[in-house]
Parts: sequence; structure tokens; C-alpha cells
Amino acid sequence: MKRALVIGASGGIGQALCAEMKQQGWQVTGLSRSADGLDVTDEGSVRHHLGALEGPFDRIIIASGALEIAGHRPEKALKHLSSEGMALQFALNTIGPALVMKHAVALLPRDEPCVMAALSARVGSIGDNRAGGWHSYRASKAALNQIIRGAAIEFGRTHRQSICVALHPGTVATPFTEKYLGRHPAVAPREAAANLTRVMDGLTPEQSGQFFDWAGKVVAW
Repeated sequence: MKRALVIGASGGIGQALCAEMKQQGWQVTGLSRSADGLDVTDEGSVRHHLGALEGPFDRIIIASGALEIAGHRPEKALKHLSSEGMALQFALNTIGPALVMKHAVALLPRDEPCVMAALSARVGSIGDNRAGGWHSYRASKAALNQIIRGAAIEFGRTHRQSICVALHPGTVATPFTEKYLGRHPAVAPREAAANLTRVMDGLTPEQSGQFFDWAGKVVAW
């Protein structure tokens, strides 16, 4: 039986990913802050929780993250930036996934196909940014994309069949996005999860280090 680990399993997309893969016959382990006390921004917490697991996992998905943290909303302009808001975005959306990848690589099989995926966002694409704004969130996701690119290169040296990618789930109707729905078509978490698992199912090691949307199309960095 294939095994999957979902970080951020209590969130809307995380829960849906767990349910979708279980329905497909996967053995799924989920970790989250609310249910398990995992704080991805604290390396001690990441080390403790991931170190307690026994691998290997064929698929590790980092579905943690937030658009609005501690009352700091996406900025409409540079004048709305705050150092606290930006630091919180980077802590959760960039540093957190990086710490998970650092400690989770030990849970991947070395000589078999496997996937390490992190949920990013199209607004983190520098090449696709035509609207501006949302500076902290955009920058944190762009930084995450760079972490994924670098991690994919490293994993390819030690885990030659590994696939490390960034995934854009589209606009998903969850509490994460409820204040911002209406600007873009939104899909239910269950549909988003089905789309993302379909994309992961079709990836090959040659595609490691890339950024894909929910339909499997490459997103510009």
C-alpha cells in the first residue's frame, strides 16, 4: 500500500487531500498544528513530529500556509506594508515548508519513485505578476518556489527518482479564501484535491523542480 504524509492536514485543502488519497487506497498520515501541535515555524517542533514518524512515504505534501495572519491582510500597495506582517508571511509560507523539507527528506525512499510537493500560489509567480499588490504574500510564495527549486536539485542527487514540485491549487473555497472569493472562479476543496492528486500521479522525475497548476500546466517562475 502506498503511503502519504500531509502537513497541514486540518486545513480545507489538507483535509480534502487526505480524504481523496484514502479513497484511492493510500495509507495517509496527517499532521497539523490544531490536531497535533505541529508548528512548522518552529524547527524543534518540526524535528520532533517528523522524527517520530517511520518512513518511507511515497508522497509528502506540504499544505500549510495562510493568506491573512494575525489580522495582517494582503496589502493593496507598498504603503500598507508592515515588517510584522511580512515576517509572519515568510515564517509560515516560506520558512515553515523549508524546515519541513529539511527534515522530511529522511522519510522519502531513496531508490523508488516519490513526490515531495508544497502548495504555492500563482500570485507568487514573478513572471505572471501584472496586478501588483499583495506584496508580502506574493514574496513569501516566490521565495517558497525558490526553496523548492533548490531542494529538487539536492534531492535529485540522493533520491534519483524523487519529484519535488510547487503546486498551485487554484482558488479554493475554504476559510483561507472566504474574504476574497468572487474575484476568481472558486472550486470546492474536494475538487481541488482531486485535481492536485491527478497532477502528482502524472509527474516524472524529469519534471522535478518545476511549478504546476491544478491542470498540470507549468506556471512561470
